[in-house]
Amino acid sequence: MKNLFLSLAIAIFTVSGALAQEATPVSGGPEISVNKDVHDYGTIKQGANGSCEFELTNNGSEPLIISKAKGSCGCTVPEWPKEPIMPGKSAVMTVRYDTKRVGPINKSVTITSNATNASTKVVRIKGKVLASENTEDMPVKKSTMAPSN
Repeated sequence: MKNLFLSLAIAIFTVSGALAQEATPVSGGPEISVNKDVHDYGTIKQGANGSCEFELTNNGSEPLIISKAKGSCGCTVPEWPKEPIMPGKSAVMTVRYDTKRVGPINKSVTITSNATNASTKVVRIKGKVLASENTEDMPVKKSTMAPSN
């Protein structure tokens, strides 16, 4: 009888211990990291080169696929790698900003991927575009007011 209770207690202890263990999260898959969250152009002149680069790295164990990258407006145009980024490898995403627009720059690019750590990642560009000193190239706005006498 003692052996029966002892065997039953050991069985219950073993089963309850197995059920009490937490499920471990599935590891693996692609993981995205970016070399910088923000690119600062500083102060640039109107018409200057508005291109910058972000380095995308796959720190995971499966290929990283960037399905889309979208600028916050039409003046911010990203070009991203269309081929999968293999584990441990990096690729470059180029972002072009239209520097014909004068004033502050504060735009974002949303990257959509199959990354397990962040399926969407947002990077930003910032800076300021100063008006060109050469106003001959600037369009002239015609006045709609009647001339005064």
